[in-house]
Amino acid sequence: MSLSQGRPHLAIPGPSVMPDRVLNAMHRAAPNIYAGPLVDMLPGLKADLKAVARTNQHVAIYIANGHGAWEAANVNLFSRGDVALSLVTGRFGEGWGQQARDMGVQVQAIDFGRRGPVDPAQVEAALRADREGRIKVVLLTHVDTATSVLNDVAAVRAAIDAAGHDALLAVDCIASLGCDRFEFDAWGVDVMVAASQKGLMVPPGLGFVWLSDKAMARCATSDLRTPYWDWRPRAAATEFWQNFNGTAPTHHLFGLREALDMLVHEEGLEHAWTRHDRLARAVWAAFETWGQGAPHIALNIADPVARARSVTAARITEPDATRLRQWCEAECGVTLGIGLGMASPDDPRWHGFLRVGHMGHVNAHMVLGTLAVMEAGLNALGIAHGGGGASAAAASLARG
Repeated sequence: MSLSQGRPHLAIPGPSVMPDRVLNAMHRAAPNIYAGPLVDMLPGLKADLKAVARTNQHVAIYIANGHGAWEAANVNLFSRGDVALSLVTGRFGEGWGQQARDMGVQVQAIDFGRRGPVDPAQVEAALRADREGRIKVVLLTHVDTATSVLNDVAAVRAAIDAAGHDALLAVDCIASLGCDRFEFDAWGVDVMVAASQKGLMVPPGLGFVWLSDKAMARCATSDLRTPYWDWRPRAAATEFWQNFNGTAPTHHLFGLREALDMLVHEEGLEHAWTRHDRLARAVWAAFETWGQGAPHIALNIADPVARARSVTAARITEPDATRLRQWCEAECGVTLGIGLGMASPDDPRWHGFLRVGHMGHVNAHMVLGTLAVMEAGLNALGIAHGGGGASAAAASLARG
């Protein structure tokens, strides 16, 4: 008998669980886009977006998903024939660089594999080797959703500086914003991209690009720029419509206002980072316990320092990861993430990975419930594992 009746729980790494308050804020009639509450709230909205990124510089808002935010950054950063250095630690780092390549940018990629973070020493060496200074931008993914690796942004910035190179640093924070600590100004970031559907707790549809004064000036002549994607009028808008190059994403903005109230003004960003850290450690404790005496179960990232606080990727020998995902959803109403980017769907290894999302609007009972369902699934399916993973997660949370 299925126990899935009731409210389902989405434990995938985005789109994340949306708060009822956000959904209720969006459930309204179409607003006036020329004057009134929607227009009046935009300055505060942009100020809070800057607060989430920890910057006093610029932000541009787009009607787009994360791939659209990549394109918004790329068209403003590059001219045809420019060179980018892409630091790859998973599918999404690979994807951002490939998109730039498809747009006519020459991309030099350093692939660090799928099990660990960027090595800053290799970045410094690559930049020192660029004696003509052709590399214009270093592309870095803060958290790659596919592998759950967390890269050290400040260390990459230090590597650029140590090489004496003037490349801009552009960072993808789509999977980390609001979950893992990020300091745009303090870490010397020039461009950062994110989207609405993960740590910001809003449905997919908004893409964001934060940019420094340096990036604005350095990229003023980029020839890939088109009127819609141009970040200049959006970042320096004096009229409401200029922020969106046309009609605003009205209901997404109302939802975003509610989400930022919750994240910035009620919980506080520091507390949100700590909450995500504690919940992530509970997930890690469960997997580490399940893996005791069962080496076919393991976290994808061995070093806790290099693990994301928003998503956890893990290996369970194929096809058991797929079997477990299917059991959890069908029998208990808990949806886990597929092993994206670790292999192709027609490769048996694809069925040996899964991901647990713990980002945005998530608390202890949601995480513990997910882990308890997973442990029930391991038992029901006869998948060998160390006992007591859910208890280990509870103990981790109790320790604080």
